[in-house]
Amino acid sequence: MTQRVDLATVMDRLAIDEVVTGYAVAVDDGDWAAYRSLFAPGGRADYTSAGGIEGPAGEVAEWLAQTMELFPVRQHLIVNRLVRLENRVGWPADLAEVRADFVNPMRLEAGGAKGGAGAGTAATAPNFTAAGRYTFALARTAHDGWRLTRVTVHEKWRHLSP
Repeated sequence: MTQRVDLATVMDRLAIDEVVTGYAVAVDDGDWAAYRSLFAPGGRADYTSAGGIEGPAGEVAEWLAQTMELFPVRQHLIVNRLVRLENRVGWPADLAEVRADFVNPMRLEAGGAKGGAGAGTAATAPNFTAAGRYTFALARTAHDGWRLTRVTVHEKWRHLSP
């Protein structure tokens, strides 16, 4: 490979990492417009292994917005990211897959206060923790760079505190 190809690969990996991090931040902050903007047209999300729904990103964002009202405090930790770029004849292609583990501690709404992440809650211990692995499929788009075409949650365990 040439230095130019190596640099392009590094830049792609950084851009892909930014999308995955943006996903976690959007869900944690309840920023559903940002969540939707991370997906390419026709992008889908699948939360069925966690008891959720599967469908177009916009519909899933609406479901998440309602579901996450139960948990005003949430923090996705997405780690052990394995990024695979589809390469053709030594040149980076326009498709990628990221497999990444997650731990997601969340706090149930305290005292009836509603709002964004952290609003109206003083307690810090999570009531609910889910963990598993994400599979993110991405494509390079003409105008927006790397975008999600599919997010699949593979929940492995969960813990509900009393």
